[in-house]
Amino acid sequence: MNEQIKINWYRCKIDKKIMSELMKSSNARAYLQVIPQLILFAGTTTLGYLAYENVHATNWHWALPLLLLALFVHGTCTSFLGLGGPVHELGHKTPFKTKALNEVFLKVFSFLSWSDYVGFRVSHVKHHQVTVHKDHDGEVELPAELGWGTWKFVLARIFFDPYAIFTHLRGWVYAACGEFRDWVFPAKWMNKVIPESNTALRAEHRRWARIVVFGQLALAILFIVTGHWFLIVLFTFGVFYSGWLTTLCAAPQHFGMTPNVPDFRLCCRSYTCSWLPAFLYWNMQYHVEHHMFPAVPFYNLSKLRTAIERDLPPVTHGLWATWKQMIPIIELQRKDPTYSFVPKLPGTNGDHVSDETIEMDAAQMA
Repeated sequence: MNEQIKINWYRCKIDKKIMSELMKSSNARAYLQVIPQLILFAGTTTLGYLAYENVHATNWHWALPLLLLALFVHGTCTSFLGLGGPVHELGHKTPFKTKALNEVFLKVFSFLSWSDYVGFRVSHVKHHQVTVHKDHDGEVELPAELGWGTWKFVLARIFFDPYAIFTHLRGWVYAACGEFRDWVFPAKWMNKVIPESNTALRAEHRRWARIVVFGQLALAILFIVTGHWFLIVLFTFGVFYSGWLTTLCAAPQHFGMTPNVPDFRLCCRSYTCSWLPAFLYWNMQYHVEHHMFPAVPFYNLSKLRTAIERDLPPVTHGLWATWKQMIPIIELQRKDPTYSFVPKLPGTNGDHVSDETIEMDAAQMA
């Protein structure tokens, strides 16, 4: 991590007093996010277990579909507990004013979601410093292949991918032994951000991996011996299935954008969405704003956008509109991997290009 690389990133001008207010953390605002999300996790887990207990030979024709629906809802919500939400933001140390609370809840959500917060935190610092710059950002590399449109990809997101689960669990076991394999991120990148020379960080990573592996294993054994084995499906593996909404929310972050440029407006994508995805996703739909000013807590990102909006590209409104714009980009990159989408930046007068123009561009690309 001793690379001598300095990128002179473009950042929108904003009044210092406004920025000072936006950067203020709040325990109350953070609690209003983490407590409801933990309650939601407990609630969908409970409903899933009750649905399982009510499946009998006499009512399976309607009780089994109800159970599958409960699992689908549970997985949809639970898949946001990891890097697609709280682990990411708490890793930035910005939500809670009391910094110790950031660390406590970071560990709680990381354990629930099988997340490597130790490796992710150092990787993510580098990602922000050199966002999608080739040979420097190993967290996100462009162009990226989504595989969207293939039946295997769609089924894996709606239901689950057994091989991906196996690979993830195997990665945790190797990490607990002090080794890196291709896992959440490639082993080459992990060895770079957590080098052997940094023995303290390596030890911390190994220690957290052992806490997750042995902690989750102990809970699974407890579920079995107490006769509540189905909690393994809900608690232990709940984060591994029905991740379709997480994909829809997170994939637009950088996909199809321009690599190797010093402007977050060109290498990141923002969009707006309804309150539920925004809640689950911790407002990371404001991704240009987050990269430009990462010290701003997630609950202030909408205000940040308002403050600098005249210097930002226009956004799509809703997941449907966002993916309607992205699908032609996917098709174009399949034909030409060097293609990247360049949003229209505001002119010298600071005015935005209209949403209609963006839609016309998408239609032309199709």
